[in-house]
Amino acid sequence: MFAHNGVIILFTLLIALMASIMPMPLSADAFRPDWVLIVLMYWCMALPGRVNIITAWVMGFLLDVLLGSVLGVHAAAMAMSIYIIVENHQKIRNFSIWQQALITGVLAALYHLVVFWLQRFLIDVVFLPNYLYPVITTIVLWPWVFYLLRKVRRNFSIK
Repeated sequence: MFAHNGVIILFTLLIALMASIMPMPLSADAFRPDWVLIVLMYWCMALPGRVNIITAWVMGFLLDVLLGSVLGVHAAAMAMSIYIIVENHQKIRNFSIWQQALITGVLAALYHLVVFWLQRFLIDVVFLPNYLYPVITTIVLWPWVFYLLRKVRRNFSIK
């Protein structure tokens, strides 16, 4: 029933959006993982024909709206990172889970640096080292998110 309409994929992306705006203690907020990026990376590797750069741009735009940032900043950064995943999904799928985690970390760092560069250009923000802390948590969480979403995909026979 759910396999062909993508409701489960949309539901996981909605949960990722909610996790991205959920309140956290200030001490832990600097380490908030890039939930939307992680979930998009999984779906783009698993089903590149259904979840792609347009989906990434829309999710980035929604993230811009939810975070109150300049419209298009997260959308552009998300589309750039996901483009690399979509173009290389067959190679990345063959890597071990830890190699995939490192690739995810590199792309998360690219995502944050693109967001910084665009914000620096538009609203003159200052770079701080803690700006890249989410990259660490994204690398650590990748294996668990990967296995969880793979289980969801297999249980609901999403193709």
